[in-house]
Amino acid sequence: MTEVPVILDGGLATELEAAGLKIQDDPLWSARILHSNPEAVKSAHDRFLQSGADVIVTASYQASIQGFVQHLGFSVEQASQLLMSSVHLARQALLEFVARTPPSGDRVPMVAGSVGPYGAFLHDGSEYSGAYDQDMTVEELMAWHRPRLQCLVSAGADIIAMETIPSLKEAEALVKLLREFPASKAWLSFSCKDEKHISNGRLFSEGVRLAQRSQQLVAVGVNCCAPPLIEPLLVSAGPLSSPDLNWIVYPNSGEEWDQDVGWKTSERRISLARLSTRWRQLGASWIGGCCRVSPVDIAELKSHLEGKPVTGAEAQSTAASQ
Repeated sequence: MTEVPVILDGGLATELEAAGLKIQDDPLWSARILHSNPEAVKSAHDRFLQSGADVIVTASYQASIQGFVQHLGFSVEQASQLLMSSVHLARQALLEFVARTPPSGDRVPMVAGSVGPYGAFLHDGSEYSGAYDQDMTVEELMAWHRPRLQCLVSAGADIIAMETIPSLKEAEALVKLLREFPASKAWLSFSCKDEKHISNGRLFSEGVRLAQRSQQLVAVGVNCCAPPLIEPLLVSAGPLSSPDLNWIVYPNSGEEWDQDVGWKTSERRISLARLSTRWRQLGASWIGGCCRVSPVDIAELKSHLEGKPVTGAEAQSTAASQ
């Protein structure tokens, strides 16, 4: 375990929204911006890098060959190139950042290729329940994910982020599919509905056991749930038995999502920095944020984990000055 955790970025899609881009209710969500405004994606990546993120996650969570063909009228080849561009944009942002701000230590920022669940493509809310896995086999889920994983690996992602997975069957499909890319490493993070269960009702501990059987996963954990759920979920699974596997946690801001009105903003947001102390005690060595977690939040989180706590206002000033 590294002395200071690997710091992930925050919510890329909600950062794009904060910049004025309209993606809510779009079947492609943030993936559309890869086509309509790629510079905005690159700029959002840069803001997270400036705030101290060691990992930036590509805008491919809701991207797929089928989705680009269906909603943009692209050919399969054009769709593949657009999906690959998610990695290229993140890499450009990273290289430009490093050229301006050479790393002070031996940790070089990484690009993680995001692989979201099949339900995100369906755009029917099933990504939050995983209900679709009742009608699909492991092999069918593998077949659907295979082209997008191929694109992300071919484009040069440093690691694959198999994230917000609501279904144990889909997790099994992704872990099995990863074997077809033996040189690639990945993390697996589940979306969870309570203190013990992933979104489709299976035990989080079952997902952890699945992950511990893989030789290619570097981390397993939770993302895009409310921050207070992280600790009981990790406790429910018990300690990791594999020395090469780590906990990864990157919750959302804790604010409530309403399908009709969007995010219900709150002045009483939960401090990820404060809660991260306990996550660290439980062994989490990859820590960041998901939806509604901004570059300011990441700057505060990083400073806290490095033993240099700052207030949100100080983090805002730091991020703005870089």
